[in-house]
Amino acid sequence: MSTPPAGTTKKRLFSRNDYLAPLPIPTGEKPSDVLNTIWRKNEVFLDIGNYSIGSAVMVLWPMVMLFLGLAFAFRNIAPDLSVFTLVGGGIIIGIPTLFLIQGLFRDVPLPVRFNRQRREVCVPREDGEYWIVPWESVTAAATQQSSVSQAGKATMGLLIIGFENPDPQAKEDNKHFSFGFNCGGGTTAMALWECMRSYMEIGPDAVEDQTARFDRSKGIWATYLDDLIKAAKLRGWFITALWEGFCGIFIFNTLLIDVLERWKLNPPPDLPYPDIIEWSRPLPPEQWAKRSPELEEAIANREAELAVIRKSA
Repeated sequence: MSTPPAGTTKKRLFSRNDYLAPLPIPTGEKPSDVLNTIWRKNEVFLDIGNYSIGSAVMVLWPMVMLFLGLAFAFRNIAPDLSVFTLVGGGIIIGIPTLFLIQGLFRDVPLPVRFNRQRREVCVPREDGEYWIVPWESVTAAATQQSSVSQAGKATMGLLIIGFENPDPQAKEDNKHFSFGFNCGGGTTAMALWECMRSYMEIGPDAVEDQTARFDRSKGIWATYLDDLIKAAKLRGWFITALWEGFCGIFIFNTLLIDVLERWKLNPPPDLPYPDIIEWSRPLPPEQWAKRSPELEEAIANREAELAVIRKSA
């Protein structure tokens, strides 16, 4: 499956596609795990999961509070409108909520594992199958679509990462696999992709993660209080009370997110294949795989371009 070279951008009136790999050259963005996709990180491998229960709650819960607030506001002014708001909101929110609940009773999908010492990626598939894909063959693109209505301009986007089955005899419906992250496209998608690229090309210290949330030794309220104290030291108590306090509980319901993450992702699923357990063990430094000459040249050229851009900015 051919894709434009990394660094290519295609713009149309209401869309934009940024091609990031192959070859995985720097994007110029700082790595940022905006969707908490990093499940494990060590010197050997990085596990990326595409099961974000917190994002689903953060989308649905503000809508719940909006419809409840409107129904409460209209209860004395227009009782019929208040009832209509409750019923309409229940229908709008109910369908995605049913999908969310259904997903809670399914097994969490296995993560994709990026092995930086071997420069390979393990991609779990159905029925216990998995692919071992060369890192430099992975494709990545940030897509962004815009629409205009009476309410204004709305923009949505994805980071799409693709893998090719290394088996040349694979059937047509088993040759390609990709997964997408609803991160808004553009620079946000580049920052998320940069987490994987920087880990593989620079090292674990180049990427910050939130994996500590998977090892909750304290209860929900005690953990929440610790988070408040930590945030207050950084931003002060007024901003903390407004954002982590009011917005965190009433707008985004971080406590519910904590409950669900403890249930489904504490700990995150691991790859159960015996061969992959051995594949994930550390190698002596002299056995580490090296960049291809093509990637070395592409990275050098891209870093020179970024240096010129920073100098002129």
